[in-house]
Amino acid sequence: MKFTILPVAVIAASTLFSCVSQKKYDELQNKFNSAYSENQGCQTELAVAKAKLANFESNQGQYENTVQSERNQIKQLQEQLKNCINGGTKNVSELVKEINESNKYIKHLVNAKSKSDSLNMVLTNNLTRSLSSEETKDVDVKVLKGVVYISLADNMLYKSGSYEISPSAGETLSKIAKIINDYRDYDVLIEGNTDNVPISKPNIRNNWDLSALRASSVVQALQNQYGVDGKRLTAGGRGEFNPLTTNGTAEGKSQNRRTQIIILPKLDQFMDLIGQAPKN
Repeated sequence: MKFTILPVAVIAASTLFSCVSQKKYDELQNKFNSAYSENQGCQTELAVAKAKLANFESNQGQYENTVQSERNQIKQLQEQLKNCINGGTKNVSELVKEINESNKYIKHLVNAKSKSDSLNMVLTNNLTRSLSSEETKDVDVKVLKGVVYISLADNMLYKSGSYEISPSAGETLSKIAKIINDYRDYDVLIEGNTDNVPISKPNIRNNWDLSALRASSVVQALQNQYGVDGKRLTAGGRGEFNPLTTNGTAEGKSQNRRTQIIILPKLDQFMDLIGQAPKN
């Protein structure tokens, strides 16, 4: 990704240099360099998060294609059996054996998927039961396509217009962290989202910065305060470009300003389970 901010920064710096002291100029330059470096890191983390989510969706499609392929094979075998009975040459016992093996593998795939879905449901139920009635107003838990989404309202999680986590959010985050630590075979993606209202504050140039910084704040809180292994965590920001609903109303904006904690099964383990042939 290319940036055009450096020439502008040089011109601005030249102008500022004539108006402020060298010490003030150096201080501003250091703040700029820090914000620029932090943004670069957030962009990298976002790319990793997108790749991980895309990989999961791709493998989900692969699983569905495998099941459909096995069902098609059974249909073909049944047609062959019918032809055999009507005078074909293939041995009936061999056809019956192939059909039974295909049915057994489909059952294995379905059981593997059911196991994953059951774990997600238990995870969701445990988290929901741990939240108070007051907390459930600001926390939404859903399972979509085999993935657990925990959506947190920004007015509960952060100080207004900031990426600093509010002290009142600590109890809710601690409960979520406990569930994450109980299910260690899952990776966790933290995704920040904003509405479309522009923001301009020191070290926060726009909604991309704000969403990425908020996600990073949650990641660091989960790791540093609540003991979640940093290797399982990824932070990314989506700015205003992943809205749940319209930004044309105050209620819509409120829904779009959110941070999602996305709990993903570790794909290598899940695909290994699918790839294992059933035992006779």
